[in-house]
Amino acid sequence: MICIATFFSHFGAMRCKKQCDETGITAKMMPVPRILSSSCGTCVRIETEDPESLPRTEEMEQLAIEQSNGYQIIWKAENS
Repeated sequence: MICIATFFSHFGAMRCKKQCDETGITAKMMPVPRILSSSCGTCVRIETEDPESLPRTEEMEQLAIEQSNGYQIIWKAENS
């Protein structure tokens, strides 16, 4: 399953990518898809079987599952 995590800052995206690398989760930084706008324009594309188990930080704005017909938002920060 492919998940897209968006962030309030570029630093937050970099931290998430580093955490994924350290735990063996396949992830890469990329521009945010236009339909999933974010504060900083950088997201992390994560391959995982269980998106609910991904760590969520203060910097994370939302988490979406990439589907063939678009994106399904599965988590969004309360303060956004």
